[in-house]
Amino acid sequence: MAKLSFKRGARDSFFEALFIIAKNDRQVVVVTADCGAPSLDQFRTHLSHQYVGVGIAEQNMITVAAGLALAGKIPYVYAIAPFASLRCYEMIKVDICSMHLPITVLGVGAGLSYDIMGPTHHTTEDISIMRALPDMTIYTPSDSIMAAALANLTYQQRRPQYVRFDREVFLSIYPETADFSAGLTHLRQGKGTCLVATGIMVHSALRVADELKKKGLDLGVIDLYRAAPITGELLIKAVADYDLIISLEEHFVVGGIADALPRVLAEAGICKRLHNIGLPHKYLFEYGGRRRLHELTGLDDESLAQKIAKIIGQAK
Repeated sequence: MAKLSFKRGARDSFFEALFIIAKNDRQVVVVTADCGAPSLDQFRTHLSHQYVGVGIAEQNMITVAAGLALAGKIPYVYAIAPFASLRCYEMIKVDICSMHLPITVLGVGAGLSYDIMGPTHHTTEDISIMRALPDMTIYTPSDSIMAAALANLTYQQRRPQYVRFDREVFLSIYPETADFSAGLTHLRQGKGTCLVATGIMVHSALRVADELKKKGLDLGVIDLYRAAPITGELLIKAVADYDLIISLEEHFVVGGIADALPRVLAEAGICKRLHNIGLPHKYLFEYGGRRRLHELTGLDDESLAQKIAKIIGQAK
């Protein structure tokens, strides 16, 4: 078996792993909307009969994939995240979810990944709308090892799924042997307060936890990489010993994991102090790179550390 490289971003690591799967299963098909990626070249070159390019027609991409699925194929559709999710929403609802077809939607550019491109390319409400769809499973890989594992997991599950990739190449958090079937990982044990984060904010949570440790605050960190469905029993067990839970996401808190967490806890009759940190509920027209946008929205490490320390102080 070819050896995977985890020095690439999440998207390319996913496609590397998917290529290995596709070589052994001719039913796996990749459908793209005029999107390129170095890792897709091997599909075009070596598995051209399992690759379909529909041009700049994301909605048609979903419908083509639905037809392929009804013919027995296992489609993976790929486009820039806001176009793969928001632009295609009705088609995902009707053509995928209503028929419970084994189609995985792949979107690159989660959150503010396409920083300087502005609101048209920011993906800050996709978790919200995808969570509303029956049967939809949503993943946000926090490193390339997880992304590669998700290629195998989505192939095995064969149901409506949405994987939102960041454009950045992250430091690896997980060992190559990690299992991601649970939907969350308790990365760091703490006392009193736990940060529940997803995607890029998992890395922020770990850095902020390290910084606040110097000030005597021992924060736990949970990577909630599956935003839907959340396994309630596992989440409740993970946060059982914490008094305060703070969610972190590069997404609108409206409809994101900030809304998902209290619902799970409330349905189980669990009472916890909750606080949500995410993007303000407005579109960002300020120009700048991701670091600059984080500074403007209070998601940079320094602002997060100050905000979290203040929240903990108020909760005591």
